[in-house]
Amino acid sequence: MKNFINDLYEQHTKKMVLPSPLLVNTFIDSLMSILFPTYNNKVFLGKEKLEEEIDRNKRQLNILLLHVKDLLGKDSKELCQDFYDELPATYQMLLLDADAIELGDPAAKNREEVIRSYPGFYAISIYRIANLLHKLEVPFIPRILTEVAHSKTGIDIHPGAVIGKSFFIDHGTGIVIGETSEIGTFVKIYQGVTLGALSVKKEMAETKRHPTIEDHVVIYAGATILGGKTVIGKNSTIGGNVWLTESVDENSLVYHKPELKIEQNR
Repeated sequence: MKNFINDLYEQHTKKMVLPSPLLVNTFIDSLMSILFPTYNNKVFLGKEKLEEEIDRNKRQLNILLLHVKDLLGKDSKELCQDFYDELPATYQMLLLDADAIELGDPAAKNREEVIRSYPGFYAISIYRIANLLHKLEVPFIPRILTEVAHSKTGIDIHPGAVIGKSFFIDHGTGIVIGETSEIGTFVKIYQGVTLGALSVKKEMAETKRHPTIEDHVVIYAGATILGGKTVIGKNSTIGGNVWLTESVDENSLVYHKPELKIEQNR
């Protein structure tokens, strides 16, 4: 037992102290409140108060980055500024996502309802913020952020995935989007969809392992699409419970035809 404790202690002396869940949640809740007034109904009494909250959020991000400062390519404050310089474009993408959900879901009453209550929009928001940090080559933090959304919504989007504008996740629970997935514009995905890899061999880590979904594709519940060479052509529809490991042409309809038998009580 003494050797076991010594081994554990040695690991503790070497470990990197990553930011706590509280720090991560504080940062992302603050940022969502800044971007979307209806996120938690936080009211800023004057432009100066909003600017103060933005400055506070920058400091929160800087604290997160300081936990991985030895792995950063530049000073943490510079990275904070880079993040905020790119944030307006990310914000515009998120508004397009919210509009796509509102227009595509008959149950959605308005954009504000989508922003406040739709788990798909929350997961997309955290993904786009994490993806921005990923593109700035920030380690650890992007994945921690997307796991916040994963734990709250059941939607697992890797921050390295490439997702075009007007993305629509409907219901969402159980969706998995892998690291090298590429998704075009105006794509709609239902619950239980997996965009995954055919192989999970470690030596494939630097290769494209996940599928490409082109523009205006709809993928219904429970579909599984695997492989880095698999391309779903534009304007295609992938039916529920389909298992795909090969490409399909544009304007395709792919569906699973189960044999269903019902014996009525006599």
